[in-house]
Amino acid sequence: MSCTLFLLQSGVTFDQPTTAAVNLVVFAGLSALAAGGLTIAYRWYFNSLVPEGIAILAGVAAVALVVNTASLGAVVGQGSVDLFRPGVVFFNVVALGVSTVMAPVGRRLGDEVGSGLFSLIGVGELDAEMSTVVRSVGRVTSVGLPTDIEDMESYDPVTEETKAELAGKTLVFPRRLTVEDLRSRLVARLKEDYGVGYVDVDLTADGTVDYLAVGSRAAGIGPTIAPGTVAVAVHADPPNNAASGDQVQVWSTGDADEPPERLTSAEIRGVAGDTVTLAVDEADASLLSPTDAYRLLLLPAEPQVDREFATLLRSVDEAMGTVTVGADSTLVGETAASVSASVLAVRPAGGSLLALPESTREFAGDDTIYVLGRPDVIRQLEAWASTPAPDADAELDDGAELDDGAELDDDADGDVDDESTEEDEADRAAPDPVELDDSE
Repeated sequence: MSCTLFLLQSGVTFDQPTTAAVNLVVFAGLSALAAGGLTIAYRWYFNSLVPEGIAILAGVAAVALVVNTASLGAVVGQGSVDLFRPGVVFFNVVALGVSTVMAPVGRRLGDEVGSGLFSLIGVGELDAEMSTVVRSVGRVTSVGLPTDIEDMESYDPVTEETKAELAGKTLVFPRRLTVEDLRSRLVARLKEDYGVGYVDVDLTADGTVDYLAVGSRAAGIGPTIAPGTVAVAVHADPPNNAASGDQVQVWSTGDADEPPERLTSAEIRGVAGDTVTLAVDEADASLLSPTDAYRLLLLPAEPQVDREFATLLRSVDEAMGTVTVGADSTLVGETAASVSASVLAVRPAGGSLLALPESTREFAGDDTIYVLGRPDVIRQLEAWASTPAPDADAELDDGAELDDGAELDDDADGDVDDESTEEDEADRAAPDPVELDDSE
C-alpha cells in the first residue's frame, strides 16, 4: 500500500521515465478495473451491457480522483504543489488519455466476466422482476429457444443477426408460472429485449418451445395509408397544437389578384416545423405543390374508428388474419363461437362480406373468414382449414357393424339384448354377490 502511494505521487513528469511509466500502468489498470466493475454491476442489475460512454466516464473519473487525492496529500504534507508546471500538466493529460483508452477494454472484459459468472451460477439471463430468492439456483424456469427460428408469413422478416442471436438462447423466468403466463412473458421478453415485432410460439406443458417464428413490425406511415390515399409533404402553418390524426382543410395563400381557395381536405400524419405530412386522396395529390406554401384549417375532431383500431392493433399481441376454409376441411360446420379467435367478418364464396357474423353461423367450404387472434391461433386455424375432415360414413359403418354384432348376442335367458324381459329386470334388481374372505 505504501509503495502504491509512493508511486502515485503528485507532480510526476516524463523527466523521470521509470516513475512516469509505472504511474501510467497503474492508471491504465485502475481505469480498466473501474470500468469493468461498473460493467459487471450494470449487467447484474439491468441485464444489459453498460453504454460505452458511461464506462469511459467511470474509468476517467477513477484516475482523476486518484490524481486529485495525490495532489491534496502533497498540499497537506508539503504545503505546495506543482500542478501547473507544463511537464506535470502534460503528464496528467497523457494519464487521462490512457484511462480513456483503457476504459473500453475494461468494459469488454467486465462484460465477459459478468456473463460467465452468471452462467456458472445458473442464471445467464436474469429477469428484471425476479426477487433475490427467485434468482437462486434451482428457483427459476429455464426456457430454451430452438436453433431453427422461422419467419412469420405475411410479415416483414427479422434480420439474420437477430435470429442468430436468438437461436439456442436460454431465457430464465420465475417458477410456478402457468403455461399462458410463461408464454406472455416470453413474448414480451423477445419484443422488448430483441426488437421483435411479432412472435408465434408453441409451448408445451413443461415449458419446452416446440415452434418459434418471428416477424418485424412495419415502420413508417406506409402501412397505415388507406387504399386510394397518398402521403404528401407540404409547407404550411399548422396550429401549434396540431398532431397526427387531425383533420384539416388545405387552402392556398392567395395574393392581391386571387383570393385564397380551398383545395382539398386531408389528415395530418406528421409535423416538423413548417413541413407537414398530409394524407390526401390520390386524385387530389396533383393539386398540392412541394414548393408552394399553404394554410391549414383545423376541423373539429371526429371519431375515427379505423385509426383507433389500427393504433390498438399495433400495441397488442393479436393480429389480423384471413383463413380460407377448404371444401372438406375440419372447419366446415364449425361456428364462430367454437374457434379461439374473434371472427370479425365472413365472405362466402361468390357472396358479399358479412361483418360480425352471428356466433351460431356455420362455416362452409370456400368461405373466407377474417379473424383477430394470436399468431399461433391463426396458424392453427389455417391448419384446420386445410386438413380434410375424417370420413363420417366410415365411422358410421364401423359403428353399425358393432351394433349388429351386439344385437346377435343373446342373454342367458335366450332373448335379444334390446329386449327387456321380467328375468332381466330381476337380474338388474338383485344385488351383486359378495365374496367372503376364507379367513372369516
